[in-house]
Amino acid sequence: MLSWEETPSISSMRWERAWVEVNLSAIAHNVRQIRTLLPPNTELMAVIKADAYGHGAVSVARTVLKAGASRLGVATIPEGIELREAGIRSPILVLGATYTPEQLQAMSRWQLEPTLCSPKQALVFAESCRDRPIPVHLKLDTGMSRLGVPWQEAAQFVELVRGLPHLKIASIYSHFATADSPDRAVMDLQHGRFRQAIAQIRELGLELPPLHLANSAATLSDRATHYDLVRVGLAIYGLYPAPHLSGAIALQTALQVKARVTQVKTVAAGTGVSYGHRFVTDRETRLAVVGIGYADGVPRHLSDRMQVLIRGGRVPQVGAITMDQIMLDVTDIPQVDVGDVVTLLGRDGDETISADDWAATLGTISWEILCGFKHRLPRVAIAEERRPRESKLRS
Repeated sequence: MLSWEETPSISSMRWERAWVEVNLSAIAHNVRQIRTLLPPNTELMAVIKADAYGHGAVSVARTVLKAGASRLGVATIPEGIELREAGIRSPILVLGATYTPEQLQAMSRWQLEPTLCSPKQALVFAESCRDRPIPVHLKLDTGMSRLGVPWQEAAQFVELVRGLPHLKIASIYSHFATADSPDRAVMDLQHGRFRQAIAQIRELGLELPPLHLANSAATLSDRATHYDLVRVGLAIYGLYPAPHLSGAIALQTALQVKARVTQVKTVAAGTGVSYGHRFVTDRETRLAVVGIGYADGVPRHLSDRMQVLIRGGRVPQVGAITMDQIMLDVTDIPQVDVGDVVTLLGRDGDETISADDWAATLGTISWEILCGFKHRLPRVAIAEERRPRESKLRS
């Protein structure tokens, strides 16, 4: 029996089974590419909510700030606190709704900047904020029908907030609902409403703070929407919001999902595979069991509908995807053995499988795929040719 000192550490064993590889150089490249689209005075906010879309928030934040982003966007207060605890000092906008004095106190302590969505919220914050003035960002609803004050009430909202103590308007912004669609009708309608709201504010003689409207899709497609700041999420991670936007700049995918073969066996024709025997072999079949499953973020609805890459070739996944394991038909690649690396998303040789491929199969979007990989998969920083165990990210 091994002594405690001789026992492999848990951290070193975490990526013996399955892991997510994150190429931070690709993320830096994408930031630089996005900046080529922007006027010199337009800032880039990197949206790194949801653990940087599954890529690891702290490491991504450091990378994007070094590459040319000047601000960060998160969805929740704990996401912002994680970045502050890691020593990140850039401005951080909390994009999600906050509405209690306790939340405001936490944001004030950690120097996070809240989004104001309603007059009631503004009054609560003004009453609760007594330590120091706090920058606030006013959200207008121009057609998303989500957070924000109706665009027709923008001028009154600005007047209210300007008259409240301890609140300083840091920006006014809105969000597109259909910027990724080739049909620009709704996008143009929203942009027109945003312009009207800003004109109403000007008519009152009020000084305009910085303005921002563009998400990834609008940043790639319409320079008129760039204003003082753009908020970019998906494109930073190397994916395009829609196929028709793929020619705007050259992005590099940053994330790959990999796992190892844990057993190989040969079964006879007519053998049922996995729960429910939804797949039955029609020939003598060589099966490879792989240590990754739906508890790691591989959607169960991909069962019998996905392929993976191994030894430079494509093979089908067969049977129901289970919580911790999947099975592959590797009959046509007889050299597959225990310990071989399987690429679920990413490149192996000349073959590539992307989050867009999974999304198309499932009838969903690539954002959901990226955000679905669980934290028991370690995030591993790689160079192009580096083995996964050489460096790891804080996820």
